[in-house]
Amino acid sequence: MSNYFFEVVRPGINTTFQDKGRFHMQHLGVTPGGCMDLDSFSIANALVGNSLNEGTLEFAYQGPLLKLIKGKTKIAITGNVFFQIIRPDKEILNGECNRTYVLNEGDQIDILATKKSVYGYMALQGGFNIKAFCKSVSVLSRAEIGPNEGKKIKINDKINIKTGSNDRKNFLTNVPEKNKKVIRVLKGSQYDYFSKESQKEFFSKEYKISNLTDRMGMRLEGTVLKNIISTNIRSEGITKGAIQVPADGQPIILLTDYPTIGGYPKIANVTSVDYNLLIQKIPGEKIFFELIKLREAEQLYKEHLNSISEIIKNIKEIN
Repeated sequence: MSNYFFEVVRPGINTTFQDKGRFHMQHLGVTPGGCMDLDSFSIANALVGNSLNEGTLEFAYQGPLLKLIKGKTKIAITGNVFFQIIRPDKEILNGECNRTYVLNEGDQIDILATKKSVYGYMALQGGFNIKAFCKSVSVLSRAEIGPNEGKKIKINDKINIKTGSNDRKNFLTNVPEKNKKVIRVLKGSQYDYFSKESQKEFFSKEYKISNLTDRMGMRLEGTVLKNIISTNIRSEGITKGAIQVPADGQPIILLTDYPTIGGYPKIANVTSVDYNLLIQKIPGEKIFFELIKLREAEQLYKEHLNSISEIIKNIKEIN
């Protein structure tokens, strides 16, 4: 292990350590959590040569300003992010996503903002020197579980690096932008609780993403859905992407830090192929839902995984 580290000059918004999540603990009331955008997370790690489950820094809207106090490392930032590298002589380099940069002692990485998106990721070669809890370094801040005492990073924190890097080579890949408004879903387990008219309107009317959106859930504003059976059910296990409808008739999409059980009827569930697209949409954006069959959803997800594998496969060295 090295004694190389960053100092947090500005923590940013919702900056936490994340990997793929903490599984097999839902029976204890602990949600898997993990990174919000698995695609961006995986590509960040691949660019710096890490395991695809190595812990990264995840940030929302505005990222951190970090100063490399000691050591040398290589980083990659993914998502749709505006960031700069500030050298000790005050030279400023405007960064590009989906490529690597070498940082030397005294350099600062200033992750200013995400652009028309929510989440971004910073991976570094060899990973961060953080302690896993139940085989995961993901922070679940509501429960204060994970490294950094289960909390978001804060100003003056010290972020340790596993190992220094003397590799001067840099790498790049191309990640196509996706910005479609249609989110494909499967029928929820209480789909028939809703009137035929509401079922039709759910798939024909637009919904706006509200400001009440975080890692746990996304509240929508739009056509009120009429429940004709019961607005509450006996609490049951739920999944990421479940679309619950409380008594006010306005849907709530459960996201990565979802509770393990819930008692609201579920009209639909977001498909895995469109989940990463959904969570990158900012409050105020409008979306439509499209109902598809399970077999189609499975095939689409296989094709999506193949496309991410191609992006990783096509990482190339640059000068």
